[in-house]
Parts: sequence; structure tokens; C-alpha cells
Amino acid sequence: MPELNDPSLYFNRELSWLDFNQRVLELAEDESVPLLERIKFCAIYASNLDEFFMVRVAGVWDQVDAGIDARGPDGLSPRELVQAIRSRSLELDRRLRLQLDGTLRPELSSQGITIASLADLKKQDRRELTERFENQIFPALTPLVIGLGRPFPYISNLSLSLAVLLRDPDTSTQVLARIKVPKELLGRFVQVERENEHILVPIEDVIADNLEILFPGVEVLEYGYFRVTRDGDFNISDEADDLLEAVQEEVRRRRFGEVVRLEVSDQMDPSLKETLVEALHLQEDEVFEIGGLLDLTDLWDVVKLPGYPDLRDKPWSPVTQPRLQSDDGDPADIFATIRQQDIFVHHPYDSFTTSVERLIAQAVNDPEVLAIKQTVYRTSEDSPLVQALIRASERGKQVVCMLELKARFDEEANIEWAKRLEEVGVHVVYGIPGLKTHIKALLVVRREGDQVRNYVHIGTGNYHSTTARLYTDFGLFTADPEIGADVAEIFNVLTGYAKDNAYRQVLVSPDTMRAKILGEINETIEAHQEGREAKISFKMNSLVDKACIEALYRASMAGVEVELNIRGICCLRPGVPGRSENIRVVSIVGSFLEHSRVYAFFRGNESRVLIGSADLMPRNLDSRVELVTPIDDETARDQVLDVLERCFADNTNSWVLDSSGNWSRLSPEGGERRNVQDELRERHRALETIAAPALSQ
Repeated sequence: MPELNDPSLYFNRELSWLDFNQRVLELAEDESVPLLERIKFCAIYASNLDEFFMVRVAGVWDQVDAGIDARGPDGLSPRELVQAIRSRSLELDRRLRLQLDGTLRPELSSQGITIASLADLKKQDRRELTERFENQIFPALTPLVIGLGRPFPYISNLSLSLAVLLRDPDTSTQVLARIKVPKELLGRFVQVERENEHILVPIEDVIADNLEILFPGVEVLEYGYFRVTRDGDFNISDEADDLLEAVQEEVRRRRFGEVVRLEVSDQMDPSLKETLVEALHLQEDEVFEIGGLLDLTDLWDVVKLPGYPDLRDKPWSPVTQPRLQSDDGDPADIFATIRQQDIFVHHPYDSFTTSVERLIAQAVNDPEVLAIKQTVYRTSEDSPLVQALIRASERGKQVVCMLELKARFDEEANIEWAKRLEEVGVHVVYGIPGLKTHIKALLVVRREGDQVRNYVHIGTGNYHSTTARLYTDFGLFTADPEIGADVAEIFNVLTGYAKDNAYRQVLVSPDTMRAKILGEINETIEAHQEGREAKISFKMNSLVDKACIEALYRASMAGVEVELNIRGICCLRPGVPGRSENIRVVSIVGSFLEHSRVYAFFRGNESRVLIGSADLMPRNLDSRVELVTPIDDETARDQVLDVLERCFADNTNSWVLDSSGNWSRLSPEGGERRNVQDELRERHRALETIAAPALSQ
């Protein structure tokens, strides 16, 4: 029987993430999913993989280059992991290409959307494309010749390029040229004019078909497509005198990160490929030969084509939580409603606009509101919430925005918001040195008579109006005095120099969260040993933390039933005799991105339910400021547990993990079909229908 530190008990973090991306791919393969949604999942798969290489694979290569041979809990060395990632990525890419080129593109064509090659076009179409090349594309191109005293040009991150081998017919001199495909300016696809039909030709093919115009008087020997991925992660010293300026500089430097992946067309001439590999100073494991189109993230251009409602999911319109409507159907007084009872919301089923944004809007207009304090990790470019903070500051309220400048890939947007907020007098702070601030909390301080009351929203998702329509997230509105005091103290810690760790109700990392979660697990084990019914149910994005995994193993070994609903990475191995046979791990991947986190412990008649911003990963528990709150209101707690039960009952968009590391998709197999996302849409629609007549009476 393996000890708890045995590598056989742990899956590798990066390979488990690739398993998650495979589940995304399986939705692209699912014939029951509408066609353009399947194309969307191809684009999501590709975008996910780009970020994975920019951040996670880049980090593994850093270890390899530094000669680090330390093995993780799973027993793999960095060099072994690089090779395993490469092998798995190529395997999944072949599967993706088979689906896209063998099934999806022909089906799209039958529906009037053709991603065409030049060979598919009529002569007249090609002549028209040549004219458009000369008039629209050619002016945007800058071919760069390499050699003859000219250095190899800088290749920007995630850019698509042509490598062209040229020969001077007079001297027989051969040179290499690089052409960057200007798809950011002109789009990835050039559309051929056809009535009631979309004929889309990749712009790089149009460029390749007109190389003689770009290089007149010389011979084109070979050409091929390639794309580079660079290290997109960086570390910023919090000791910098001006953190804002330091982040700006690092964002600029990101463009020049080391290349960690070179994708080349599998049709590229071997000598041309070898020239690129040598010029970029790459190792063999960093080169990926790709069959078909490079950069499938641009399939979003296909997904966004107007029309085709039958090829898409039915659109979902979030509903207003019934308690947030007044008797006449107008918005309720949100402060009065929260004072009566806590409010639980579940996005995108419940509207973000009529709940979270409504709270801020009322706070801005309420003369009794003294202060508004909010954390911002990621937000939309046109964020109504941040605009509201600006208006509140202009009206003389005390406004604090804890803005995380180091939110990966959102740094530039956050920098711009920081400048705008500071210009109008908002107190903008950047958190605690050495930590990222990832909590999702909003505090409104309101004067009521001769007292002051704290109104709080704590969520699992970012204050981002766009993702609130695409991600499933929980939110709690409460006026509970202890939770309000805890959140107020957290803001004091973030904005000042306080070190008060004696929180009354909430769990905060890196101070107390891991210890509190481990304590809850241990209490549940003790309850089982005392003869009470005991169970643990978690829902999160990722489970990586070794101490938490060991605690769950101990719970299983003690006979406690453990249910884990994990969308992404799971390093725990379920079903190991004597260790984890009482642990079940499932994953839901559907039309909405599952993003909520809930930690539920059942001990006899007692249940302890917590929601918040943290996954059980070392980065969340040790390197970030995170917040998890208990749900004490019985109605709100029942709503959370109802969602949790539906998640574990899902047999349509749910995969189950076995002890070998295989994820198998569940199916109804003739029984009742359960799809948690469909069920919650129907439930919220029904609640809205019931509420409307009641409100009109």
C-alpha cells in the first residue's frame, strides 16, 4: 500500500491540465453540440494551449535551462515533463485536426460557410483575390530579407508568418525572407463575394499566391508558414519605487520573451525549417509540425459570422433574482433587501447587472453611503463598476479600489484603469508586496441613524460584466456584522499596514485558509469516527496542493465519502485501494465555463458551506490574498447545496476520473438525462415566471 508521499498517488499538474483541454476538444467532437459551437470549442482549445505554453511550459523550460532536476510530487523531472508535454500536445493536435478538417469544415461548407483553399476557387475568384491583395493586403506587408548582412528579424509572440526562400537569377544567391501576416489589421480570412454564402480564404494563402508581386525579379524557391510562442510570464519586484511603471516595463518586455514553441506547417521544406530552428536557437522539443491551418484561435472569426441561429446554442438572458425586484417590478431597495436576509446569486443564471452592478449604482446615488471599497483583479474595458467608482468619488464619497496590476494578461487594461481612477481622486492601491490580490469583495459603508452598517458582496468570480455572462460564479450579499467587520479589516490590511489575522468568520490566505480547510477536513473525519454521517463535497477549478490532497486521502482512509467536482487540474488519484477508494472525482465542461468554488462539510445534522475566490493550489494558499466566506443563511446555503447536488448528478457534460488517470465522459445510457447547466437555466426561467405574477399583484 503506497505511503501518502508516494509519487504514484499524484498526477502531474501540467499533464492534468492537458487532460482538461482534451475535454474541451471532446465538446468539439460532440455531434449533439451545434456546429458553430463546436468550432468555438476548437478556438477555445487553441487559445487555452497558447496560454499554457506561454506560462506553464515556459516555466518548465526555465527549470530545464537552469539544470534543475528536482522532481515534483508525481516523480517527473523537468526534462521528462517537457518531453511528455510535447508528446501529449502533438497527439491532441492530430485529433483536433482530424475533427476540424475531416468533419467540421465539410459540415460548415454544407451550411454555406466554406473555409476554402485556393485550389477550391474559380479562376474569376482568384483574379478578384489578386486585385484585393494588390489594393488592400500588399500595402500592409513588410517583407524582411535575412542574410547579406541583415540580422534575423524579431518575431513577435503568437504572430503568424511566412518564411520564403528566394534566389537571384543572375547571381544564384539564395536568401531567406520573412513576411508577417497582418491578420490583426485585416482579419484572418479574406471573404470571396458570393450571394447567401461565406467563402473564407486564409489571408496567408492569398499572400503566398502573390509572392511574385512582393519579390519581383527574383525566383521563389520555397515558402512555408510558421508561428512562435514566447515566454509570457514575468515576475515583478514589489520593491520597485513605482509599481505601475515597473509593470508597464515588464509588459513591454513580454514581447521579447524567449521562444518556447515554434509551430511550422508540416508541408514546410526541411531545409527551410532547419534555418528557422537555428535562427531562433531552439531545441528539437520546442518544434511542432502542424498539419493544416496554424493558429486556430482565429476560428473565432468564423464563430462571429452574422446569422446562422440554428448552428448556435440558444442565447441565454440572465434573470433578475426575484428578491431584487419590488412589487411594481422596479428594482428593489437593495440595502433594505440585504438587511432582511442574505442574498445568494448564481451567474450567469442570475443577472450580474441587476445584482452586483445594481448595488454599486444605488450606493453611488445614496447620500447615506460614506464609502465604497472594491477589489479588481480582471474587469472589462467598459466596466460599469469602475465607471461607478469614478462617479462616487466625484460625489465626495470615500472610494478605494484595490487593483491588481499583476493579473496575468490583464496588466495593460488594469494600468489604464489605475490612471483613470487616480485622476478623479479614487484611492488606488496595489496590494501587499510579494502577493497577488485575488479576492472578490465589495464593501459599502452606509450611515444608518447614529450607526454605520457594512454591506458586503463576496464572490467567486471577477467583477467583469462580460465573463459574468459566460462563467458560472457564486455571489453572496450580506449585512452580517461579523463578515462585514472581517471584510473591512481585510481592506485595511490591503490599503494600510495592519496585520490582524484574527478574522471572525472568513478564511483568508495566506494567513489562515489552508489551516482552516485542513481543520474542517479533520473535524469531518472525527465526526465519522464518532458514528455520525460524514461527507465532504468540493467544487473548484483545480486541486494541486499536496497538504490538502493528503488530508483528503486521510478522510477516504477513515471511511469518509469525498466528492470532488474539479473543472481543470486534479493531481489527486482517486480509486486507489486503501487510500482513495472513497473519493469520486468528476469534471463539468459545458457551454458556460464552470468557475465557482464551494467547500462543503457534512457532519451529522451540521453542514459547513464556504464559497470564495480560492482553489486548493499552492499559489492560492501561499502566494495570493484570497477570501472564502461561510454561508450561514439557511436559504442561501440550501441554494448552494442544490447547485452542488446537480453538479454531481450531471451525466451529460460530466467526465469521471479513474485511478489510471483516464477521464471518461458520462452518458444517461437510457436513464434520466441530467445536465446541470440546462437544469439551472430552466430553474431560473421558472423562478422568473413565478415571480412576475406575484410582483404584479
